Parts: sequence; C-alpha cells; structure tokens
Amino acid sequence: MKKILTLALALCLCLTLAVSACAEGSVYYLNFKPEQDTQWQELAALYTEQTGVPVTVVTAASGQYETTLMSEIEKSDPPTLFQVNGPVGLANWSDYCYDLADTEIYKHLTSDAFALKDGDAVQGIAYVIETYGIIANTKLLEKAGYKAEDINTFAKLKEVADDIQARKDELGVDGAFTSAGMDGSSDWRFKTHLANMPIYYEYKADGISSTDAIKGTYLDNFKAIWDLYITDSTCDPALLASKTGNDAVAEFVGEKAVFYQNGTWAWGDISSLGAENITMLPILIGGEGEENQGLCTGTENFWCVNGTADQEDIDATLAFLEWVITSDEGRKSMSQDMGFVVPFDTFTGEYASSNPLVAVDTALTASGKVPVTWNFTTMPSEEWKNGLGSAMTAYAAGTGDWDAVVSAFVDGWATEYALSH
Repeated sequence: MKKILTLALALCLCLTLAVSACAEGSVYYLNFKPEQDTQWQELAALYTEQTGVPVTVVTAASGQYETTLMSEIEKSDPPTLFQVNGPVGLANWSDYCYDLADTEIYKHLTSDAFALKDGDAVQGIAYVIETYGIIANTKLLEKAGYKAEDINTFAKLKEVADDIQARKDELGVDGAFTSAGMDGSSDWRFKTHLANMPIYYEYKADGISSTDAIKGTYLDNFKAIWDLYITDSTCDPALLASKTGNDAVAEFVGEKAVFYQNGTWAWGDISSLGAENITMLPILIGGEGEENQGLCTGTENFWCVNGTADQEDIDATLAFLEWVITSDEGRKSMSQDMGFVVPFDTFTGEYASSNPLVAVDTALTASGKVPVTWNFTTMPSEEWKNGLGSAMTAYAAGTGDWDAVVSAFVDGWATEYALSH
C-alpha cells in the first residue's frame, strides 16, 4: 500500500507540473548568458524543490562559451542542455543534438523561423528574441538640447555626440559614449554586434544571406562609427583593452555618459535610471536609407539537448524545459525577471515581456522602421571575431592601423570560412 501511495503522489506531482513525464534523471544546463545566471540558479533550485530532480546550472564566463562546452561535453557527466548561436555554431555540434521535433517545447514554438533544422530533424530551438542598438539617456540628451527622435542618420549622431563631448564639463558627463571596452566581458559588443552593421548592408546590397568571401564594401562606414565610439568617449582609446562590461554599465548608470551600445538584455543593469529616462536608437553608420532603419533584432540563443546523454537525463531535461515555458514560475522568470521576448505561445498576457527596451523596438517597427537582421550568425568562426577584435583594439590604441582591421575583416573571413568548410 505504501508503494502504491508513493507512485500515486509522484503521478499527481507530474500532472500538477504539466510536464510530459516525471523524469528520474538529472539536468545540467551550460548557460551562455552571464547576465541571467542568478535567475537560472533560482529556477533550478525551485524545480528541484518541487520535483526532486537535480538541476545544475553552470554559466560560462563571457567569451568562453565554446571553450567551456568543448571541455565539459567530454566529461563523464556532460551538459544535457547547451546552446549554439545559429547555423555556424550548430555545424560544430550537430552530432550531439537530440531531435526535438516531437517535444513539447517545439510544439509551443511560435514559428519555424526560430528553429534550427537538418531536414525534418529539429536540432535547436530559440528561447529568446533580442534587440540591440544604442541605449540613450533621454534626460541627459535633452539637457544637451537634443531629442532622441531627431537622431536618424550617422551625420546627426556624430553632430550630437561631438557637441556633447566638447561640452562634457558643462553637462557633467565624462563623455558622449561609455567606454567601448575590449576586455573579454565587453568586446563582443563590437567585434560581433557592431561588426554586424557592415555585413548587414553588404548582404542587403548584394541580395545575399551569407558568403564565403566578404568584400568589406561598408568598412569605411564601420571605421566612422568605431572612430566615434572611441573618441567621443569616457576614456582614452589606449585604455580600451582593459575596460570591462561592468565599467560601461557603471558609467551609464552613474550618468557619466549619454550613449551605451547594448541590448534589451541589459535592462536589468540600467533599470535604476527609470524607463522614462531611457530609449534605444538604431546603430547608424551612414548606410543607404538609414533614416528608415530600425534596431538590430534576432537571436543567437538556441537550446540544444545533448543526444549523447543517458536517456533518463534527456527525458529529465525535456521535462525541465517544458516546465520553464509553461509554469507560472518559469514564465514569470523568463519574461519579467530576465526581461526576455520569448518565442513560445505560452508567453501571452501577463507573461509578455515588460522590458521597456522591447517596447521601443515594437514602437519603431510599428512606425515603419525596418529592423536590422542578425547576420553575425554567419561570421565564419570565433577565431575570426577574435582576430577582428584584436585589430580594432590595436587601432584604437594607436599600435595598429585601419588596414589591419580591413585585413582581419576581409582576408580573415576567407581564411576562416575555408577552414570551417
């Protein structure tokens, strides 16, 4: 009788959680996003408390995800849940990816555009749609005599930034832009996210969505925006190699800078400034038709379940993911605490994102602005990004020239593409 009661209680718990199976295994999530580590740790603990299923969350250091995954996947207890950044990232890990076609998380996905497929097999599922641009402190901007809505070309952005930089003492700031840190906690904002802009405009002009040989058509524009970032800044360009992501946050939250390139995921870091004082501008580089350009919107965050793990751990991982996207606790954490726009049909009503930076993107798109696609998922390798970042840092410090940046961008692309294909 005791055994029957135990089984009945277990069945009841599973039904209450609305998961497809009461997993007996364990979950190990190798998390890509350091800024959401706290929320994932809390969710893991809560799920274990409710189900008894052990859930471990390990967060890779910024810029070290691929290296960490390569190390962890070979261990006796490897991650059961990891992520890739898109088709290029998937190419390295497809042999490890469990087919998610018959899972509940795939059934709840709002569009196949958010899935990575190999034929009919679903190897990765996006769990967040994000947006980035130039976050602006509207209170400081208006103090300087400008309105965010008037900045719709690179020429205007430069005019405003140059004026703020020249009047920084009068305005009580240290610079127009926060430090463009090239430390590993920050360099992805520029060697990846900013570098997306010349790729976007080249792909758009050539009518393509990827290439084995980037031409660098818009690298003069790339130079112009990078020059603006590093000269109209809170610090000397020679110091950027050691400047961190935390430095940029502190400068922006401390109202020592008006502009800060980052995305919707940064809202938790800057929310103390108040939604009424914050907006986000497109990254303007002087491209054709940029007056109608919106923010950069897409994803590089796809969940993959480790198909080489024990079946009971695979089942436990799928049950955990289903709980995350269907339970009140999981949906609140992802949509409100993490501030994500989540591409599952379970995130409606009170579980739609409350992130005010998301609202800016929605409003710009509704007004007819065209979002910039995330083409950096076609960058040929992490080594290409690192080579570009090193060249950008040397150029900023005055120990390298712009020709080296162009070479890293164009020649490095061709070399790394050939190596990875």
